[in-house]
Amino acid sequence: MKSRVILSFLLLFVTSQLFAQGRLTPEKMWKMGRVGDLQISPDKSTILYGVSTYNLEANSGQRDLYIMSLEDKEAVKVTSFGGSEFNGRFRPDGKRIGFLSGESGSVQLWEMNPNGTDKQQITHIEGGITGFKYAPTMDKILVTKNVKLDKTPQEVYPDLPQTNVRIIDDLMYRHWDEWHDYRYSHIFVAGYEDGKMYELADIMKGEPYDSPTQPWGGTEKIAWSPDGKKIAYTCKKLTGKDYSVSTNTEIYLYDTEAKTTENLSNEGFDGYDMDPVFSPDGSRMVWMSMETPGYEADKERMILYDFATGETTNLTKDFNYNASHYVWGPRGDEIYFISGINATYQLFSIDLKKEKINRITKGHHNYQSFVLADDGLIGTKMSMSLPTEIFHVDKKGNEEQLTFTNKPVLDGITMGNVEERWIETTDGKEMLTWVIYPPNFDPDKTYPALLYCQGGPQSAVSQFFSYRWNFQIMAANDYIIVAPNRRGLPTFGQEWNAQISEDYGGQNIKDYFSAIDAVAKEAFVDENRLGAVGASYGGFSVFYLAGHHEGRFSAFISHCGMYNFESWYGSTEEYWFPNHDLGGPFWEDPRPESYKYSPHLAVEKWDTPILIISGGNDFRIPYTESMQAFHAAQLQDIPSKFLFFPDESHFVLQPQNAVLWQREFFGWLDKWLK
Repeated sequence: MKSRVILSFLLLFVTSQLFAQGRLTPEKMWKMGRVGDLQISPDKSTILYGVSTYNLEANSGQRDLYIMSLEDKEAVKVTSFGGSEFNGRFRPDGKRIGFLSGESGSVQLWEMNPNGTDKQQITHIEGGITGFKYAPTMDKILVTKNVKLDKTPQEVYPDLPQTNVRIIDDLMYRHWDEWHDYRYSHIFVAGYEDGKMYELADIMKGEPYDSPTQPWGGTEKIAWSPDGKKIAYTCKKLTGKDYSVSTNTEIYLYDTEAKTTENLSNEGFDGYDMDPVFSPDGSRMVWMSMETPGYEADKERMILYDFATGETTNLTKDFNYNASHYVWGPRGDEIYFISGINATYQLFSIDLKKEKINRITKGHHNYQSFVLADDGLIGTKMSMSLPTEIFHVDKKGNEEQLTFTNKPVLDGITMGNVEERWIETTDGKEMLTWVIYPPNFDPDKTYPALLYCQGGPQSAVSQFFSYRWNFQIMAANDYIIVAPNRRGLPTFGQEWNAQISEDYGGQNIKDYFSAIDAVAKEAFVDENRLGAVGASYGGFSVFYLAGHHEGRFSAFISHCGMYNFESWYGSTEEYWFPNHDLGGPFWEDPRPESYKYSPHLAVEKWDTPILIISGGNDFRIPYTESMQAFHAAQLQDIPSKFLFFPDESHFVLQPQNAVLWQREFFGWLDKWLK
């Protein structure tokens, strides 16, 4: 009898271990390669891309470059310096590949043959560079690098070399996750001939502005004209307070021969204008534009500029969705782009002669970038169940997967089913809600459920594969995930997207309740074991729900959320955002109505266990917001925990920190919901 019991326990243990091996874990996720930065050779025969890999034990990562012939479709690694090689670009003649390599502050341009042989360092620039682009004519090259313009305190007071202070007399002294370091990103132009650069010149000399724009700008914000004589670039030529309250980036045109600069978007374009792309013959240009000053989530319009007439045309005026990532067709009569439709991101084209927009792809996925091939498009694509890989898309929208970077890891993982549901909201509209089920879901069992609250606030709950807020890893821990595209999210038209501004505690909160209440009615959901989790605006949502949920939830997790609107307004950096979304500063008379939605005003109603997380280098929503919330919970004897990552920002990016984050995340949920 005893041996049978032992055997039964052993079988149960072995079965459970085998079962667990088929599920996604944080450790497995950090074994995955992250594919991106897709390029194609001038003759359209070969693609080039990067793959980032991580060593969890060493708490580090690196990026390598790969090529693939579109004929044999075999991926070949062409760099392996031991560090990172990135931003790979085919030279316009296709004979060499340029790429960046080196540690931060010492990154330099290298070149190699397309098969990875004959690697040569091209630049030896003090302080390194941050990006580069060959002129199409290959007689010039541009590089971006940081230029020191502002004086340090030690330079102001040379007799006090050991002083440690910041002397601040204007805003934007810190941004996103970095303090201003007295430097600005500038564009430099040099002559170029067969791997040799000469006469490097700063086209923004002495200007205290950044191009590419910070903190997310790359060389996609800069473009060469086909004749190699002009450079179009994105820049916000404002500083301090003026910069902090404005989204008014402009498109500038620099003439390399006359050495003059012209503002192309000066008249009638007062919001974001960025990402210029010349037509193949150089007679026209398109760029992405937002109409409303200060509204960072406004509709992304495709603006066509005609150099002969100076006229601009809104090509997507009658298209109720965003348009981005523009690529001209080879004859200049068609433009390809990406747009979000119903929480997915698809490939589109616009026929300029017929003024007709055509949708190319369909399905539950997100296209992130693409290039033109001879017989269609090649793009990077992800879904909730698939990390980014590269796909070929023919003109009818048929897809073929080209890379299988993560197949060895994915083959051992069972993903949960992802279901699209349309749930009626309190105002009679239909809301798309993703419901993600545990692997090997059993409808006869009951599961705890998690309401996922999205950040942004204007950022779709789309088919993303996140390495932190990953729905499949949540489902793998035996939770039903409810992920609603509540009010304020794009891909459902501009009215749905814009409604949330100045209504943070209004309709979108009701949408959350509609979603979780609908799914909680299912027999396989235990309505007494519900949790709510989210980051950024989602973190605010959790704080707000904690005071207004009327007993629905048994556990909360808030990451980098806004807790007190007044203190947050007084400590953030990009003021155009709260000025638009909250209606202005709290001291205005009359005071904006939206401040009534500050979560701290209902903290006396908190009664539910809460885990709170923040990063020391988060300057968008400083960690003091999370501290205030944690202190309020502790002082009211509410079960609570605070995770503080001193070296992380709005995101947790270091491998071991990210794994710890996951362990604490599920440790907290399991404690209160299982």
